[in-house]
Amino acid sequence: MHAKVIRYFVEVVRAGSIRKAAEQLHVVPTAVNRQILNLEEELGAPLFERIHNALKLTPVGEIVLAHARGTLREFDLVRQRIEDMRGLRQGEVTLATTAGLADAFLPAVVQRFRAAHPGIQLKLLGLPIAAVLRSVAEGDADLALAYDVPGTAGFRTLFSSEWPIGAVVPPGHPLTAHATTVLAECVGYPLILPAPSLSIRPILDAAFERSAIRVSPVVETTSTALMRRLVRDGGGITLLNRLDVDEERNDGTLVFVPLRDTTLGAQTLTLETRAAQPPSAAAELFANHVVACLDDLLAP
Repeated sequence: MHAKVIRYFVEVVRAGSIRKAAEQLHVVPTAVNRQILNLEEELGAPLFERIHNALKLTPVGEIVLAHARGTLREFDLVRQRIEDMRGLRQGEVTLATTAGLADAFLPAVVQRFRAAHPGIQLKLLGLPIAAVLRSVAEGDADLALAYDVPGTAGFRTLFSSEWPIGAVVPPGHPLTAHATTVLAECVGYPLILPAPSLSIRPILDAAFERSAIRVSPVVETTSTALMRRLVRDGGGITLLNRLDVDEERNDGTLVFVPLRDTTLGAQTLTLETRAAQPPSAAAELFANHVVACLDDLLAP
């Protein structure tokens, strides 16, 4: 239905008469009456019973009123989001993510976003993978960013990307002599592995098992920051995806050597939000920023 006729109809219901509605709308009564008659003709049923100069909604009118009010509420939300998007001077966004992403990928993302939108407050929740989606489902966070999240009803995927796993080694390490390597070559060096609770570990364990490779890590930890630090300090090598070590790759303190094992899958990174409710203008703006940053990193 057209916005004008919806507005006229709702005002007639509120005012109780065509004349009073016209006064509130600052139009002549015939204009309001014409809109109501046209709507009744379009629907093929009367919207009002006219009793003693008063208007009472018919059952059809009740149905139309519920729709009209919902439409106006939705339109107000859309208009507010557009107004917010134009100038977004303030707002708040909460992102639920894992500690590894919060430590490696997000610092630069946040700095760039804050420089462009200083009035928007960001809240980053570093959570175990099981709690990341739950925080969005329960309304504690607007967005979720995590690896290998299970498919769950009630969520909408805003972005998905694949990140290959490789050996992370210090500059000059023997594994850097070639463009790629394999798991069998990695086990000849002290291995610093992600703990079993991290999403990357089941991928690695499955690949080791399929390749019949026995592994005895010298360190297991839930901290990807600690893994990278130990590698930089000469404590061994680790296995992570390319995004996990992007900063160190750029500054030359670590080298990422892709693994070419066919038994080894990549990690899938997704940005999720609630399906039933669109994100706020501020959350949508930040989501678009995160996607743009990931696109930049994925570009050849």
